[in-house]
Amino acid sequence: MSCIPYNRFHMRKPFVLLVLAFAGLCGGLHAQQTPPAIDTDPPANRQYPAAMEAFQLPSHGAQLNALTYVAAGAGPHPVVVLLHGFPGNEKNLDLAQTIRREGWDVLYFDYRGSWGSPGDFSFTHSTEDVASALAYLRDPANAAKLRADPKRIVLIGHSMGGFMTAYGASHDPSVLGAAVISGADFGAHSFAAHPEMTEAQVVSKLAPLLAEEGMAPLSGCTPEGLAKEVWENRAEWDFAAFAIGLGVRPVLLITSDDGLAPTAQALAEALRQGGNKHVTAKHFATDHSYSDKRIGLQETVLAWLATLP
Repeated sequence: MSCIPYNRFHMRKPFVLLVLAFAGLCGGLHAQQTPPAIDTDPPANRQYPAAMEAFQLPSHGAQLNALTYVAAGAGPHPVVVLLHGFPGNEKNLDLAQTIRREGWDVLYFDYRGSWGSPGDFSFTHSTEDVASALAYLRDPANAAKLRADPKRIVLIGHSMGGFMTAYGASHDPSVLGAAVISGADFGAHSFAAHPEMTEAQVVSKLAPLLAEEGMAPLSGCTPEGLAKEVWENRAEWDFAAFAIGLGVRPVLLITSDDGLAPTAQALAEALRQGGNKHVTAKHFATDHSYSDKRIGLQETVLAWLATLP
């Protein structure tokens, strides 16, 4: 049997999983003037100032470390749930601050077993934690405390968080929209080029990649266990299959030169074939962390948020 040719470049790419092809995904948002929220603080609001609320978010018996950047003003403010990747070294909190300056609340949390949140980390647990975050925001008492609008919630995620975004929105029809930034595909699409591969072969290839990404911030898991979890859920976790649940809601797909563009392209094609006319795509010539395109990333996200109903 043939094996996937992982060269040194593949091994350096953050959380590539088993994506082999490289493709650009262009189009979507046009160039525009820099939004004021990128580089200008909003006027101070003494009665309802911008704030940060730290709290524990309950999820399946665990209390997750969480915080919300609360926007200035009485609200209620629309809310972005910002989902970090694997293991979450790039948290995109600069993006969170910019979104808040634009008038949105931003909820950030660490999944079970990650970055000090109690419990065992797994991809399944992470999907459940996203649902718990949505439920927390929809509780009337929590929404009032955060000056949040529980009927206007958007998911935005990077890398593994992009997968969690697509999964979470596809399983929750009340989510207003989804923005996927270099989303990782845990599903069958990643294995399509080599259908002959066995579970043992996949685990032997994927586990070292997971270990290389960094397991130190995670607890209650092993690279081999996580790789096996991906294999066992490959049918349900296919990115393109999320198009059915996402329906015709607005979806933003941002890609970079990290090898994950085909994942977004497959989802975009599936969405459009299903009649979704609200798919926006943007490609950046940069790395997986958008290290030298942070302003461009913020501009793209703000422009998309401005189009939401």
